Amino acid sequence: MKKQGWFLFALMLTILSFAPRPTYAMHIMEGFLPVKWCVFWYVLSAPFVIIGIISISRKVSKNPELKLLLGVSGAFAFVLSALKIPSVTGSSSHPTGVGLGAALFGPFAMSVLGCIVLLFQAILLAHGGITTLGANTFSMAVVGPLAAYGVFALVRKAGLSNGIAIFLAAFVGDLLTYVVTSIQLALAFPAPSGGVAASAIKFLGIFAVTQIPLAISEGLLTVIVFNFLASYSRNELALLNLVSGKEKEAA
Repeated sequence: MKKQGWFLFALMLTILSFAPRPTYAMHIMEGFLPVKWCVFWYVLSAPFVIIGIISISRKVSKNPELKLLLGVSGAFAFVLSALKIPSVTGSSSHPTGVGLGAALFGPFAMSVLGCIVLLFQAILLAHGGITTLGANTFSMAVVGPLAAYGVFALVRKAGLSNGIAIFLAAFVGDLLTYVVTSIQLALAFPAPSGGVAASAIKFLGIFAVTQIPLAISEGLLTVIVFNFLASYSRNELALLNLVSGKEKEAA
């Protein structure tokens, strides 16, 4: 039964990956940022990715059985962030998928997974770019997971259910990614009148229309996937201290 569950999950990811995509996406595209900002965001993102590599290495060496779950977290982020949904503003948006991995493995591990996801999307899908990889990593794979994990930890500490914690983590992680991207674009392209602040308001206005409902949808989908994992990967969730009491005994 467990193998059947994983097969259905893999089938869902495959179907999503073939969903139609418009031409323009939310990832900052290749060559769009000035060189100085490309270098700046690379430098700023690098420490988080390095810490993440160390974090993943420790977790996997201690519990090798977590490798499959780690792969699922990366695949989930890859598929969701590759979906480009047209916006009424003429641009497009997409979910990020970082909330699940951040809740399971922590924000730094998700920084590594997110960076890998963005690299493969840039190479294989022309979604984002190599020069802008640092900027996209910082928004989607650094700030998004940090925000998601912070919310997840606070909600769990408050005694609320994993479902509520996962939903809010995915919602906030998604939304904060777009806020940071808007700020990145504003810093690189300040408005002639009003400067960075005016430019940030403009970019936030472009993406916010579609991003709030998208963040809600991502939150709900992430809860569904987490519940799926709770049914078919209880042992792994127990190792990550995400099930307790009777659930651990059942695992």
